[in-house]
Amino acid sequence: MRIILQRVKEASVTVNKEVVSKIDQGFLILLGVEAEDTQDDIDWLCRKTSRLRIFSDEQDAMNYSIQDVGGDVIVVSQFTLHASTKKGNRPSFVKAAKPNFAEDLYQKFTESLEKEIGKKVQTGVFGAMMDVQLINDGPVTIFIDSKKRE
Repeated sequence: MRIILQRVKEASVTVNKEVVSKIDQGFLILLGVEAEDTQDDIDWLCRKTSRLRIFSDEQDAMNYSIQDVGGDVIVVSQFTLHASTKKGNRPSFVKAAKPNFAEDLYQKFTESLEKEIGKKVQTGVFGAMMDVQLINDGPVTIFIDSKKRE
């Protein structure tokens, strides 16, 4: 399981010209699921995400977590995070999970993250063409892979 976590001043997701999610300060998370992912990957990533200290304190040092600042979260499914560009110029997505499995883990990730941060997590629409807008704060963008755990 992979995420791209972006600290944002605001973010929104629009589907068919309708805003389905909108937040102010917080995280926009792009989530990629692969076939080997389990609840252990979800639990580890949610703990890491909820405790990650990347919000500024009074001295402008990154010392606060999403919980500390009461920030909001949008999670968007993103199978292309598992693209392989090793051969040729057309990405391969063979490592990305099949839609039914991926959607189930996407929902479980969202529910687990809600429990970790103690508030509702907004989402995109699984499998839909989405317009994702954000104002990246910093910019701060972090890649986390539950298989590498670096």
